[in-house]
Amino acid sequence: MRFLPLLLGAFFSLILSLSVQAEEHKPLRVVSVGGALTEIVYALQADAYLVGVDTTSLYPEAATKLPQVGYQRQLSAEGVLSLKPDLVLVTEEAGPPAVLEQIQAAGIQLVKLPSEYSAEGVMMKIQGVADALHKPAEGKQLSDAFMADLAAVQARLAHTEQPKVVFLLSMGKGSPMAAGRATAAHAMIGLAGGQNAFADTHTGYKPVSTEAMIAANPDLLLVSKDTLTSLGGIDKALNAIPGLKLTKAGKHRRIVTMEGLHLLGFGPRLPQAAAELATLFHTQSN
Repeated sequence: MRFLPLLLGAFFSLILSLSVQAEEHKPLRVVSVGGALTEIVYALQADAYLVGVDTTSLYPEAATKLPQVGYQRQLSAEGVLSLKPDLVLVTEEAGPPAVLEQIQAAGIQLVKLPSEYSAEGVMMKIQGVADALHKPAEGKQLSDAFMADLAAVQARLAHTEQPKVVFLLSMGKGSPMAAGRATAAHAMIGLAGGQNAFADTHTGYKPVSTEAMIAANPDLLLVSKDTLTSLGGIDKALNAIPGLKLTKAGKHRRIVTMEGLHLLGFGPRLPQAAAELATLFHTQSN
């Protein structure tokens, strides 16, 4: 028994040592690359660590005031390294790979998280960011709230009609491209209680012919607000998109718009975005 105090003293010394080490390794300067990851950092109340973000980090507004490191797919090592980060958070969409390798070669911790377009993908991002920032309790709280909110939305949509929806993405020059399977738009349409009109024809984003659009005959057209602006508004969009005027969506001018990051970001606001989109689908369909 005389050794018990010594053992307890050694145990508590070890715990204290590990705690100090964890604090020492906690990142104090973080660069977040990806709008969803930046939203998660703010939702975890860890934004005090942020020293830079990419151009897709548009929410909350405070994120837009931070130094920017460029577009997530076209990063430069110099831009990131100039901010002297301890930690860089990226998704699988970030690149080029050579730049990410340069960042790691400089001794900076780089955490790469999935870009999966699903509730599970969002959960993995929340968990990954929370772990990297040493905020497990906050991460669990955010994950629990996220799943509860999404479950409530899905329960509400369980017995509603499913409109056929085409999502079009403007890529600058040329006609907008329609979303097929394996896209954020496809997943979002499903979460909001709709059917992707081109789910059975292709994967990814592809231009569609007049004949294909007429055959799909969507009930609704879904576009981001930026895409609608680039097309010149509803009237010009109806005339510019091949075959659209001959579909139910075109004949009845059923066009739904949302802010791009909110619609396709797949971050912690996903349940709210799905609920809003479902309401827009229902309003436009009736």
